[in-house]
Amino acid sequence: MKVVAIIQARMGSTRLPGKVLRQVLEKPLLAYQLERVGRAKLIDEIIIATTDQKIDDPIVLLCKTLGISFYRGLENDVLNRYFVAANQAKAEVVVRLTADCPLIDPVQIDKVIEHYLLQQDELLYVSNVLKRSFPRGMDTEVFSVQALKEADQKAKIKSDREHVTKYMVNNSRSFHLENVTNNQDYSHHRWTVDTMEDFIFIKRIIETLYPHNPNFTMEDIITLLDQFPKWRTINSHIEQKND
Repeated sequence: MKVVAIIQARMGSTRLPGKVLRQVLEKPLLAYQLERVGRAKLIDEIIIATTDQKIDDPIVLLCKTLGISFYRGLENDVLNRYFVAANQAKAEVVVRLTADCPLIDPVQIDKVIEHYLLQQDELLYVSNVLKRSFPRGMDTEVFSVQALKEADQKAKIKSDREHVTKYMVNNSRSFHLENVTNNQDYSHHRWTVDTMEDFIFIKRIIETLYPHNPNFTMEDIITLLDQFPKWRTINSHIEQKND
């Protein structure tokens, strides 16, 4: 089966506009994420799903520069954007990622994909977010293109169109939902970028780890934060917007 990672990305964030292309060590955050996702052993292709709005032209330019596939669709119908992008890539299995997770660990992505591939259920949904035990920023959801098609055809509520997997999760009678849990609860960690405080926090981690170890893992970040526990206070007060 062809496994395609689709990363939704846009410049129009309300709390931190242009966050996905903010630079650390002269490199945009999205480029770090693409580099890390590209090391996942079970992903066959990566495609960026962005909007058809002019504001997102810089994301398309980055994709062209890095040789990454992209699809441009409706700004507020992210569900359909994913479905068309998946068909464009001829995906059979979709890995949903978001561009505000530049520290995502390819090992953790592979764990969720592996859990999915061990089963045979065309309406199966597997993630590590149904019951959180990983840091926010390791978010990975895996489902079949058939499940995505089902959701695209049946989701009518605006919020179900704006959030790719909300219809699946809210219709557990139709979709088979499973969760991957970490052996230690790290859910109190916030490693996603939605505010300036988040960016400052992520920037500090990348600047410390990347020059010496560009392949740093989730565990490497935990070790670093154990050494500098005050760093966690930089963005610990930030409340997460609804997924």
